Amino acid sequence: MGNKLYVGNLAYSMTDGSLQERFAEFGAVQSAKVMMDRDSGRSKGFGFVEMDTSDAAQAAIRGLNGKIVEGRDMVVNEARPRESNGFGGGERRDAGGGGYRGGFRR
Repeated sequence: MGNKLYVGNLAYSMTDGSLQERFAEFGAVQSAKVMMDRDSGRSKGFGFVEMDTSDAAQAAIRGLNGKIVEGRDMVVNEARPRESNGFGGGERRDAGGGGYRGGFRR
């Protein structure tokens, strides 16, 4: 069990500070981050919280998952590693090829 938690279905008014306050009652919080849309600056409705211990993380899951916060049923579970969507990042399987090669030929 990890200490990093995914928190979903957040109210758009939720901030990093208010998210940290919600989780602090279950143990020490290392970090709390509400993910923001780059273009609009508005919350995306989810975030991540990292607790000091896995016991605190489990207590937060039990205490907050499904709890109504600011009119929304909060979803709290263990964060999973980010999956590749096939665009950029990670290792390429085809080390070469593709793209425009060579110059202008007549």
